[in-house]
Amino acid sequence: MKLRLLAAGIGLLITSSVTAQSSARWQSLFNGKNLTGWETYLDKPYAKDGENDKTPPIGLNKDPNHVFSVVTVDGKPALRVSGETFGGINTLADYGNYHLRMEFKWGTQKWPPKLDRPRDSGLLYHSVGPHGTPMLWMESFELQVQEGDCGDYWGVMNVLADITARKNEKGYVYDPAAPLITFQDKTPVGRSCLKNPDAEKPSGQWNVLELYCFGDTCVHVMNGKVNLVLTKTRHIVNGQVEPLTKGKIQIQSEGAEVFYRNIEIRGIKQLPAELVK
Repeated sequence: MKLRLLAAGIGLLITSSVTAQSSARWQSLFNGKNLTGWETYLDKPYAKDGENDKTPPIGLNKDPNHVFSVVTVDGKPALRVSGETFGGINTLADYGNYHLRMEFKWGTQKWPPKLDRPRDSGLLYHSVGPHGTPMLWMESFELQVQEGDCGDYWGVMNVLADITARKNEKGYVYDPAAPLITFQDKTPVGRSCLKNPDAEKPSGQWNVLELYCFGDTCVHVMNGKVNLVLTKTRHIVNGQVEPLTKGKIQIQSEGAEVFYRNIEIRGIKQLPAELVK
């Protein structure tokens, strides 16, 4: 993406807003022992269509089947997400203007209704509002964590973002040389954009996932490669479009076993120049 576009549309001169992180030091978000600093929310257990329509969601901080747990994988502590029940685990704190880094790898278990689909999870950021929305998760922007699609963008609920993208037979694809397009649900463009390039390692290997957020710009990085950039992150509040530049961090449970480790964050005062050259 050209620097003049960033100067015009990304707001690199915006000073730090309210943020839970002001130091350049890395702060661990996962202590490797328990889920302190996080809360969980789970939907109702899976059942065939119509069989549990009246069953309420499992809800907040109730996890009878240990969908979220701390385990040891490859000799190190990891957050295990079993995927058995749809839901999420999210930080209690809000974050803005940060560099988030973590590692993930896929497990072997899969659950209905996704037994025949790619393994799926997701990193949701700038998460605000209630749990249990029509999409289940809090309103947010998603860095997709799904086999073959890691780095894709999805808008969860009433959010908008601008991405330089081109359209092909698969949909809109991130292209730093393309025009800016606004992505929003229930519009002709829609709420999703495909990453470019594909930098995910083969299933079973550890991947390094990074997310940079500064002002209203967010950069998806997979194994050291930028594969999508969002600008002008915003949402609709009472019919009005407002900036959305901070919030909680959610990790999805969505039908597949996945492990996360070395989850850490640090505050930033600008986007690194090598990411936006």
